[in-house]
Amino acid sequence: MASLFSIAHVTPYAWEDQDDDVGAHVRALCAELSRRGHRVLLLAPSRSQELVRSSRRALRAARSGVGGESLLEGSDGGTPRVLAVGEVLDVPSSARRRPSALPIDVARTVEEALTTVELDFVHVHEPFAPSTSSAALRHSRALNVGSFHAHSERLLSTLLARRFVESLFGRLDARTASTAATAAVMARHFPGDYSLVPDGPGAADAHEAIYRELAARRHLPVGDPAIERRLRSRPLIDVDLHMHTDHSYDCATPVEVLLATARAQGLGAIAVTDHNEISGALAARALAEQNGARPREAASDGHVKVIVGEEIKTAGQGEVIGLFISEKIPRGLTLAETIAEIKRQGGIVYVPHPFDRMHSVPDYEHLLPVIDQVDVIEVFNSRVAINAFNDEAERFAAKYHIAAGAGSDSHVPQGLGSAHIRMRDFDGPAEFMQSLRSAEIVTRPSSLLYVQALKFLQTRARPASAQRASRSRRVRRVRRAAEGRGRR
Repeated sequence: MASLFSIAHVTPYAWEDQDDDVGAHVRALCAELSRRGHRVLLLAPSRSQELVRSSRRALRAARSGVGGESLLEGSDGGTPRVLAVGEVLDVPSSARRRPSALPIDVARTVEEALTTVELDFVHVHEPFAPSTSSAALRHSRALNVGSFHAHSERLLSTLLARRFVESLFGRLDARTASTAATAAVMARHFPGDYSLVPDGPGAADAHEAIYRELAARRHLPVGDPAIERRLRSRPLIDVDLHMHTDHSYDCATPVEVLLATARAQGLGAIAVTDHNEISGALAARALAEQNGARPREAASDGHVKVIVGEEIKTAGQGEVIGLFISEKIPRGLTLAETIAEIKRQGGIVYVPHPFDRMHSVPDYEHLLPVIDQVDVIEVFNSRVAINAFNDEAERFAAKYHIAAGAGSDSHVPQGLGSAHIRMRDFDGPAEFMQSLRSAEIVTRPSSLLYVQALKFLQTRARPASAQRASRSRRVRRVRRAAEGRGRR
C-alpha cells in the first residue's frame, strides 16, 4: 500500500484569482492528491474577509484544545482544506502576469497553522520573499518541497536580497521547476538540483514520488525494547556533550580543572571533544577512572564519567564530532570519509552547531547526502550567538526524526554545563542512543560575551609563560581540593 502523507501546499496568490495559471495548477494538484487519500491543507491569501475570519476561527479552535487534526479532517477525499491566512492587496504592475499578492500580517497566522498541524510536508510554490510561501518556508517544521513556475517574474527583484533568499532556499529538501527554462534560470541564480515537473496532469505522480523519496530519508523512531526496559531503573544524570580542554588550540582549561568543574556542576557524564585531537579526552577518561568513576554509577557516587570524542574539521564541509571513539581521526577528510571513520570505530556521529554561519558548519547541501549516517544533531549550543541558528537545527532534527543533542561547547570552565542533556544513565553507545531518545534538554542563562572574554584572556591576552603559570596554579588548587576530600 502506498504511503499516505499530511501535506500543506502554500501559494502566494490569492485563492479567488481564477486567471492565475499557478494558482489553478496548485488547486488541481491539491485536489488530485486529496483524491488519492493524502490529507491536504492549502494555505493561501484571500480577498474574502469572511473566508479569512472563518479560517482564523478554525485555527483558534484547533489551538485551544480541539487539536491540529481538526484542520485536516475530511481533506483526504478529493476536497483539500483551504485555510485563508490573510487578506491581500493588489500591487499595480506593468508585467503581463499579475505579480504575487502581498500578504498583510500573515506571517503569524502561517506560523500558527504550521505549528498547530503535524505535517509530513510543506510544499511551497514560488517561495520568493516577501510572500505567504516564503513565510511558510521560514516557519515550517516539516520536510520542505519548493516548486518554481515562472522563469523570470519576481526573480530579478529578489536578487538584491540574494543572501537572504539563498539562506531561505537552503531549507528546501527538494526543488522542482515546471519548465526547463525555469530550471536553468533558478540553477544559475540559486544553485541546486531542480527536478523537472511540468504543471499539468502528471504532476501528482511526480510529486508523490518526491514525497516518498524524502520520507525514506527520515530516521525510524523505534529503538531497542530490551535496552529501553533496562534503562528504566537507571538514575537520571546530566550530560554535557560538547566541550574542550587545553589539548585544543583555542582552549586553556586543564583536564583536572575540567573534571573538577564538571563534578561541581553536578554533571554525571561529559563528552570531551577537542579540535582534531583525542589526547585530552583520553587523559580525562583515565583521570576519571583513577578517581573512581564507574560505567553506570557516575551520578550516584559523585564521579564523572567521560565519553571520548573529537571535533573534526572536514575538507570544506564543516565540522563533525565523533563520540565513543578510540583513535584520533585526521582533519581534512571529506564529510563522508570522516563519518565512515567514526562508524568504523563503532562511534556516534554528532553534528555540532549546524547552520551557525559564525562557525564552520555543514550546510543542507552537505548534510542531505549523508543524512542516514547522522546519529545526533546538536539543537542547542551555548556559544551560538544567534538563537535562530539553534532553532534551525531543532527544525532539521525534528523533520528527519534525528536524535537531538546539546552541549555548552565550553572553552572555559565557567561555561561548562550551560547546556546539557538530562537522560537515563548509560553504558556504551547503544544505551546512550536509546537513552537520548527520551532525554530532556536543559539550559541555564549564561553570558556569551562573558565566556568569550574569558576565553580571550586565557588563550590570547597573556604571554605563553603567564599561561603556563596560570595553568599550574589552577591544577594545584584542584589537586589540593581533591586531597582534602580524600582526607575527609
